Amino acid sequence: MIDYLTLANQVISGKQIGKDEALSLINTSDEDTFLLLAAANKMRQHFKNNKVKLCAIINAKSGKCPENCIFCGQSAHYNTKVMEYPLVDQKEILNSAKNAKKDMKATCFSIVTSGKGSKNLDFDSICSSVSALENEVDINRCTSIGTLTLEDAKKLKKAGLKKYHHNLETAESFFPNICTTHKFSDRIETIKNAKEAGLDVCSGGIFGVGESLEQRIELAFTLKELDVTSVPINILNPVKGTPAAENYKQMTPLEVLRLIATYRFVLPEKDIGIFGGRELALRDLQPLLFIAGANVILVGNYLTTAGQSPEKDTQMIKDLGLEIEG
Repeated sequence: MIDYLTLANQVISGKQIGKDEALSLINTSDEDTFLLLAAANKMRQHFKNNKVKLCAIINAKSGKCPENCIFCGQSAHYNTKVMEYPLVDQKEILNSAKNAKKDMKATCFSIVTSGKGSKNLDFDSICSSVSALENEVDINRCTSIGTLTLEDAKKLKKAGLKKYHHNLETAESFFPNICTTHKFSDRIETIKNAKEAGLDVCSGGIFGVGESLEQRIELAFTLKELDVTSVPINILNPVKGTPAAENYKQMTPLEVLRLIATYRFVLPEKDIGIFGGRELALRDLQPLLFIAGANVILVGNYLTTAGQSPEKDTQMIKDLGLEIEG
């Protein structure tokens, strides 16, 4: 049996666990899962000081994406009946950010658009909105607009952007199973371009799309190698009409918690967030996502699905004796 607490103390002291150790952690039995969570919680307390970060997004451009990611309701390849609209105006983006800051207590706000990347007619408008956010809202500014050239990454940085969000989605070995219209290497290049431009990078994946436990570990170590700033974990919330919804097998709450805890062991000093799908996947065990090692959540609604109320999230955090980072 693994001595989880001893391993956690070793990680706190500077040990870096290997892939075999990580695979042992994610394979923890249901009976021992709470021992794993207790150890991961100790690491979260040590590295994150019991503070929780809240992120919010605006779905600033929806639908008609040319990519064929099997889980995405915004892909033009599938009939999902998702709302479709062009880039919203700057006023709506600013109002959404102000609401996120004031009413949701969010510390980070991201402008998210559908589509392959920055090479479109909306890019200059997005840069303008980032500049306006810097001047009008005291909040960490993030965008998620797809693949990014180094030149455009530098333009976003100059406009006042702090962080760029671009998920790897899954392990390289599994990526062809979820998308064939672009390559895993395209996503790696975008992350490297954002980092070279001086931006923090938020990158994680979506789980429950058919990947193996080994591939979940593979993704964790790829993110570690890229040295991203924060890692969002999304759990598949199946959208009717997408291929991922056809063969959907829901992850159990304990399986999700083991995933979070293992990522804390692999990436002890990073921000680890639980974003899309947490309400469906964890149900009544949602508060345990923090005990499993997460220190970030997305508040408000997601891209095409609704989240629980910000008030409920705030109460959940307070009930655990945690503090929302200001």
